Order: sequence, then C-alpha cells, then structure tokens
Amino acid sequence: IADHPALRGRVVARVDFTGASNPGVDEYGHGTHVAGIIAARTGDGAYRGMAPSAHLVDLRVLGRDGSGRTSAVIEALDWVINNRRRYNIRIVNLSLGHPPVESYRDDPLCRAVERAARAGVLVFTSAGNLGQTRDGKRIVGAITSPGNSPWAVTIGAVDTKETPQRSDDEPAAWSSIGPTYPDRLLKPD
Repeated sequence: IADHPALRGRVVARVDFTGASNPGVDEYGHGTHVAGIIAARTGDGAYRGMAPSAHLVDLRVLGRDGSGRTSAVIEALDWVINNRRRYNIRIVNLSLGHPPVESYRDDPLCRAVERAARAGVLVFTSAGNLGQTRDGKRIVGAITSPGNSPWAVTIGAVDTKETPQRSDDEPAAWSSIGPTYPDRLLKPD
C-alpha cells in the first residue's frame, strides 16, 4: 500500500506476518483498497478517504489469494498492542473473518481482539459476506469471527437503494447479519 500514489508517505510501519516471498506487497489488493477508503488523498484533492490525514501501519496477514492463518492475525494484533504507543495506534481495521466454531469467550481470535480493546485500541471488523445462499435465500446468524465479539465494532454492508435518504436503507443481501453464533449477540453494530 505504501507505493499507491494516494497513500504515499503515509505508511509509518510495515510488518509481514504471512511469510511471503514478496513481503510488503499487496498482491491480492484488498488491503490497499481498504486503506484507500480509510486514508487516501490525492495531490489535487479530487479524492479523499474517510480520514485523509491518518497515518497507516501496514500489517500484512493475508496472502496473494486472500487467505491466511488465524495465528497470523493474532500475531499482528499482539504486535499492535506492543507497539501502540510507539506508532500512536488507536484504531485497527480487520476486513477479514472466518466462520465461528465456538463462543467469542473461547475463540483465540476474539480473545486477541479483546486484549487489543482492553489496551485502548478500537477494533473494527467486517460482519462477513455470508448473507445469502447461492440461490438468494437469506442466511441469519452468519457473522464471522472476530465480528462476533462484543469487543469489536462489527461493520456490515448497506444497500442504499441509490437514494439519499436513509429510511429505505437495509443490509446488503450478501452482508452477514446476526445474531451471532453461538452467543446470539446482536450484530453488526
């Protein structure tokens, strides 16, 4: 992401937890996409992210095909906790997840999110993309981990119906909705 023109000079640290042969390069592109939504800014001011003055810490946890290990995400969260003061890290974005197989209380990834939150880091994570079956039937209760954690701010996608008013907005068909499995927490936030 550091090489993208809209993010150049804004990445203050880069750590690769994937063991890739080409560390620091976002071959999948998802991290650069999300970083752009958050913090992009072009020289002419034509495009700006939500926080165009933010500095970024690039912690690579997914490989070139978008897959990764939960242990790499946990390592990255522990790195954030240990380096939060050095880099003034206040927010973490985790646009990733896996289907939960246990309560957030026992899930190692959710426990890492809780450690980060208790250390003063606000953790945003995706709800997941498991909102419907292939034939279009709505799936309820498919929030991915760590979005099932009460310590995370879980973000779902919205279908705005291409109107300016919010009264007709609803969750996008593909976006996961709660309650969470197995704890039955209301998510996304």
